[in-house]
Amino acid sequence: MLGRECYSNSPILNSSSGAGHVTNIGGLNSYVTGSHLSVLVILLISDIFDKLAVKGGYRVVCPDLFNGDPFDPENENRPMPVWLEDHPPEKGFEIVKPVIEALKKEGASAIGAAGFCWGAKPVADLAKSKCIEVSELLHPAFVEVNDIDEVKIPIAILGGQNDTISPPELIKQFKQVLDAKHEVPSLVKIFPNAPHGWTVRYDPKDPIAVKAAEKAHQIIEKSCYVPLCPRVEDGKCYLFHSYNFDYKYKTGME
Repeated sequence: MLGRECYSNSPILNSSSGAGHVTNIGGLNSYVTGSHLSVLVILLISDIFDKLAVKGGYRVVCPDLFNGDPFDPENENRPMPVWLEDHPPEKGFEIVKPVIEALKKEGASAIGAAGFCWGAKPVADLAKSKCIEVSELLHPAFVEVNDIDEVKIPIAILGGQNDTISPPELIKQFKQVLDAKHEVPSLVKIFPNAPHGWTVRYDPKDPIAVKAAEKAHQIIEKSCYVPLCPRVEDGKCYLFHSYNFDYKYKTGME
């Protein structure tokens, strides 16, 4: 079950935010930033992905997987268990497939996926399907050992030492499974003193938290390259992020 860590301490938008636009991709309203000529895509969660678009030359895409219905912690009549009945993570795979198909029609030669919290489950399912080239799970929720056992593509999993939703014990089990899968390149890392949501939900005034998040962001970028993504030509791939409990579609992000 998810906790307050999943929706507290929301990312703060600043002057680097809003560099992109909202468009329809595969039937989903999606925030897009970066060059439309790039054969690299990342799904946007917060302003960090604008930075990745500039630095890595990626095209960044963040589809609204919740169809304009993010979880609202202030709505006491619709607690998270009720909200999850309308947005089960097991359905995320089918929701995001049309987006991937649309990206391929637009010329994507390699597609990757990264999922945070809720989004980790659909990304794990994508990693089992081989319809993408590289996958990333960050403080994953709803992911089980059996999911990892079926992964067929390069994968990176980042967890936090103080994460009670995806605790270190579970992340270590994921690593044991992946270590036995010699045919699947993998990277598993547990960040010290990091809580759930630490890669996107952190206090920007806390230098330790900022450093840990920035390190995770670097791993997100570098996992596009060898050895995690050996099939990508010229070090280029689409990086696809499916996540956000408070992604709000209006004219962009809020």
